[in-house]
Amino acid sequence: MEYKRKEIPAKAIKIYVEVSGKEVGRAYLYLIHNGLHKEPYGYLEDVYVDESMRGAGIGTELLRRIFEEAKKNKCYKLVGTSRYSRLEVHEWYKRLGFKEHGIEFRMNFE
Repeated sequence: MEYKRKEIPAKAIKIYVEVSGKEVGRAYLYLIHNGLHKEPYGYLEDVYVDESMRGAGIGTELLRRIFEEAKKNKCYKLVGTSRYSRLEVHEWYKRLGFKEHGIEFRMNFE
């Protein structure tokens, strides 16, 4: 038996919004190929809106643009994660069309 290694390049797209030169919202879309599909899947990461700007629709618009990018890049799915404690975020994701699908397992490295 022989274990081998092959690098598979990934692409990241950052969508962000600035007000007076300051970034007040952002979201990242990572395009990942896993060998199961010809097309990549999208991984949504680091969705953030400055507290002073929340409730103004910035997050929803950021995600709308992420959805456009995922479709443009022919993603067969889009995955996003959220901590258990963020129930309001979970409801927001559901309103935007996400479905609960599984449990995230995580290991942090120092």
